Amino acid sequence: MSKRLQVVMDDAELREIKQVARRNRMTVAEWVRQALRAARRRQAVAPTDRKLHVVREAVRHEYPTGEIDEMLGDIERGYARERL
Repeated sequence: MSKRLQVVMDDAELREIKQVARRNRMTVAEWVRQALRAARRRQAVAPTDRKLHVVREAVRHEYPTGEIDEMLGDIERGYARERL
């Protein structure tokens, strides 16, 4: 089922959108639908791309590793020193 969406904008902005739609030989409604679909796709993809970028950058470096209990102890000792 289709639903209607109402968007309020100023005259200058609407005029620009009409011009862009006309240049692309489409109605304003179709141009807006396509713009919203493209924006939605970008939003859905962005977080995954960002996460992959961060992981790829992280594996390029060497980080300290060890037994989890030893690392947690080091962390706690660091916190204790900050409180002093």
